[in-house]
Amino acid sequence: MPKRYHCPVEFAVDVIGGRWRPVILAHLKEGVHRYGELRRRMPGVSEKMLTQRLRELEADGLILRHDRETNPPHVEYRLTEEGLSLAPVLQALYDWGTARAARTGATIDEPAAGAVSR
Repeated sequence: MPKRYHCPVEFAVDVIGGRWRPVILAHLKEGVHRYGELRRRMPGVSEKMLTQRLRELEADGLILRHDRETNPPHVEYRLTEEGLSLAPVLQALYDWGTARAARTGATIDEPAAGAVSR
């Protein structure tokens, strides 16, 4: 029996919640990224945590993992159609975070190339 929710926001947060899942999705909103690229864009996440979250997002049908089966390994991640449907939500979080940082004086150190944005 599927889990019951009492509010759509509760369900949404259950799917994309946590510290790293929305960040991974926001980076993949830009396009295809290799594991190493994601790791560099998220210096605060451990390799174990990144791997776990990527597996969870794949199991939830939000991202696709494509292993080119080469040596050295070449694995790419991209959003599925379901993951792409989150783009407006992710953009709203990005915009709100940018505005909130400006209002509070918080500093956001974004990657120079390909920052998560529109």
